[in-house]
Amino acid sequence: MSLIITPLSPALGAHISGVDLSREIDATTRDAIEQALLAHQVLFFREQSITPQQQANFAARFGDLHIHPIYPNIPETPQVLVLDTAVTDVRDNAIWHTDVTFLPTPALGAVLAAKQVPAFGGDTLWASGIAAYEALSEPLKRLLDGLTATHDFTKSFPLARFGSTPEDLARWEATRKANPPISHPVIRTHPVSGRKSLFVSDGFTTRINELSEQESEAILKLLFAHATRPEFTIRWRWQVGDVAFWDNRVTQHYAVDDYRPQRRVMHRATILGDVPF
Repeated sequence: MSLIITPLSPALGAHISGVDLSREIDATTRDAIEQALLAHQVLFFREQSITPQQQANFAARFGDLHIHPIYPNIPETPQVLVLDTAVTDVRDNAIWHTDVTFLPTPALGAVLAAKQVPAFGGDTLWASGIAAYEALSEPLKRLLDGLTATHDFTKSFPLARFGSTPEDLARWEATRKANPPISHPVIRTHPVSGRKSLFVSDGFTTRINELSEQESEAILKLLFAHATRPEFTIRWRWQVGDVAFWDNRVTQHYAVDDYRPQRRVMHRATILGDVPF
């Protein structure tokens, strides 16, 4: 396979062609995709007809896979979760977030496959935490360096929306018990590239620990708005068969919820990462 990499914006994003993700990729192709991911942070592949097992096999070439505690999954391939608006309330995705930062080792990345998309709407946006960090003033960088922030599962998965039945309530309570609020650096260093990135998002970050409540609220409000400025983002218009692969360590994303009552079905395989530093 010979990859063709086409950058899509200065901040992040590239279209990759010349690879069939339904087939097992060799080590050279795997390494080339990893290098493209490091350079562009989110990669897009068109016209990929992949089964859940093939999707899991591709994602597993980059690390161990996570089984989501709340979202439904493919029974035969539990590492692939299902985001189906006819089945699950996915409004928590219509907020800027970085996946599963409530874990001690948040995701390295995720592979998202479009199975059914609306005739219009339902785009996803990604934002580069690296570009956002590099655009901060030096005094603000110095202020944030060394600070930590709390990430809480319940912020994006509130009991009111995810505990409506006895089964859902039991699952929610077990997940909350297994995932108490956890702290991560406000500024994260990429473990491979060494580049620094903002690592807070509106989806899971609740406060900056070393600041007063009022200071934390003000700084987080500033950072949430700064990190999602248009020049740090890219917007993808989905087609059935599209696959996106993003570096969750240095990006956040937003699934636009503008297409109802049309249906949208996506499959996601999430790759576990390491402890942020």
